[in-house]
Amino acid sequence: MTQQLARISAAQLEACQQSVDELERLCSFEVAPQTDHLDLDWAPEPLLWVCALTCADDALAVLRRALSGDGEVNSDYRDHPGAVWGQPVTFLSPVGVAAVALALRKMDSVMVAALSSHGAEASAVAVEMLPGIEEQQAYLLRHFAALLAFYVKAARRGLAVVLWWD
Repeated sequence: MTQQLARISAAQLEACQQSVDELERLCSFEVAPQTDHLDLDWAPEPLLWVCALTCADDALAVLRRALSGDGEVNSDYRDHPGAVWGQPVTFLSPVGVAAVALALRKMDSVMVAALSSHGAEASAVAVEMLPGIEEQQAYLLRHFAALLAFYVKAARRGLAVVLWWD
């Protein structure tokens, strides 16, 4: 299972909130163009651990929000055959996206420093949590940079973000 994000308009988000079928279309990559999707692979949990070790509590809260959203898109989707059991599809509104993008920018240098240090506790966490990945720190740096860029672009365009595990 990997974490997926999609940038969509407020109107598309509302359609997904009203219709399980529309949400299924989004989670099946049929609604937003490929350029508005981000596959975070297995990076979310290690990123959270590294942030917990190296960042202030408010930065950790921002990263959690960026990876968890503010609420469930449509609780009826949990019973849909396409849903991943136990994993709700969540979202951030355009206002929430703008706030997260700004806060992620502010914590960028701290995360880059934490992920770039060698021999540190953060490095050990990355190695332990990503045993099948070579160059774990570079992997996490790429994924954090992609997450930041994804949110910044969504904020510039006034879009919502929907998150799910696939």
